[in-house]
Amino acid sequence: MYIQYSMDQLFLPVDLAVDIPANHLVRVVNAAVNRLDDAIFDAAYPGGGRDSYHPKMLTKVIIYAYTQRIYSSRQIAKAVRENIMFMWIAGRQRPNFRTINRFRSERMKAVLETVFTAVLQFLAEENYVQLAHYFVDGTKIEANANRYTFVWGKAAVKQKAKLQEKVQTLFAAIEEAEKQEEETHGNRDLLELGESAALTSEKLDQAVQQLEERLQEKPTDKPLKKAVRTLRKDLLPRLRKYETQETILGTRNSYSKTDHDATFMRMKEDHMQNGQLKPGYNVQIGTENQFIVGYSLHQRPTDTRCLIPHLEQVKSQLGKLPRTVIADAGYGGEENYDYLGQNEIEAIVKYNTYHREKSRAWQKDVSKIDNWTYNEEQDTWTCAEGQTLRFHRVSKEKTESGYEIEYRHYRSAGCEGCPLKPQCTKAQGDREIKVSMKYWRLKNQARQKLRSEEGYALTVRRMIEPEPVFGDIKNNRGFKRFLLRGLPKVTLEVGWLSLAHNLLKKAAVDTKNQRAKREQAA
Repeated sequence: MYIQYSMDQLFLPVDLAVDIPANHLVRVVNAAVNRLDDAIFDAAYPGGGRDSYHPKMLTKVIIYAYTQRIYSSRQIAKAVRENIMFMWIAGRQRPNFRTINRFRSERMKAVLETVFTAVLQFLAEENYVQLAHYFVDGTKIEANANRYTFVWGKAAVKQKAKLQEKVQTLFAAIEEAEKQEEETHGNRDLLELGESAALTSEKLDQAVQQLEERLQEKPTDKPLKKAVRTLRKDLLPRLRKYETQETILGTRNSYSKTDHDATFMRMKEDHMQNGQLKPGYNVQIGTENQFIVGYSLHQRPTDTRCLIPHLEQVKSQLGKLPRTVIADAGYGGEENYDYLGQNEIEAIVKYNTYHREKSRAWQKDVSKIDNWTYNEEQDTWTCAEGQTLRFHRVSKEKTESGYEIEYRHYRSAGCEGCPLKPQCTKAQGDREIKVSMKYWRLKNQARQKLRSEEGYALTVRRMIEPEPVFGDIKNNRGFKRFLLRGLPKVTLEVGWLSLAHNLLKKAAVDTKNQRAKREQAA
């Protein structure tokens, strides 16, 4: 016998909610977005034109799609037509893929951070997060750009210098050809331009115009005609191209031609398994209880320079900075320690030599000033052999961000005959060291906090905070490459991912708590 089956009978309930379990993830997303104030979305809808789809409906659809590993706007639009969960959360409305993509990448530019903060506030009110401990880490995600359309900063500078040499050679040839004629003032300006190190496309264009005027006076001058053609059709366009490249690069060392905001970075996973550089972005997040508390996007491959901009972004999102920041050795540095101290943030942040200092080889290394003694009253260092290094001079250096580091130089009175000199230094003369005393003191403070009972517990906990979040996003949900291009749009993608992750985590915590209650009741 078979259960009665007929295509003419309607089995789909009129109310789709009948087929959705009470604790389903789609209900969690629906409840969270419903708690948002409608006024949050006013900035995305200035008014005018035909009536729009309700922003809460589109927000629910996109967040739930991201939880289901659906990132393409076309696939989201298809799910809204075919999937019961999407039908229910969309209220049976059917926005097309253009509407979904426009809302995701354009309308929500000024609103998504507010939505993220509001949802985070709900989580804080229900004690999912306390906004006390902030665990920072970063990962690199590939950009939506061709892997082989790279532009390197050093190459642009080199090619520009070669082009300038060609221009100088060409102007010298023009001067040689016309050396029998009386040089005009304009001609002198032209020749000085060719010898100038600050050759710009604007100046070169002016020089070409001068040559073109002179060519009208002597239309039969073939060398001059050839020079004008070379400058106008070859050298001037190339110079403009190199200037455009330098403008796009800014302080970076590379970018992609198909996504100018993407920087080439060496990533852990690679399609050719050979450590090839790929265009990407550095995604920084801060977590607590594996909820994403703050996020930011950066064009720099290293984490050290990303901490301060990330925390400033978090401050703009939450209106305050976290009380305690926990991070690995990639974030240790004088500038970061100084920033955390000035903002009264407890820093449980390792520095680059923290783990090596614990090794026996490091502790027996007589060349390391960490194994020496510093006399603060006399401002001297005493090496392992007992030699005194006295203050010699001060030097200052600035980082790329403009932060100034002051180094104090100390020099030994005499290292001749020292039995430890071969192990201490390879220099021929006396030993001289360069020390940033501020960084030395900040490292000592960090070392004490890291070795304290609370600091050790937080560093151990850090290993199960941001890393599992990245693992969930990149492996469990398969988000290993951005779909959109450009820093603003890619930042929005990270925001949608963060919202989806937090609501997924909330649903998982709720399910775990309900299971624990049932087990206790049983």
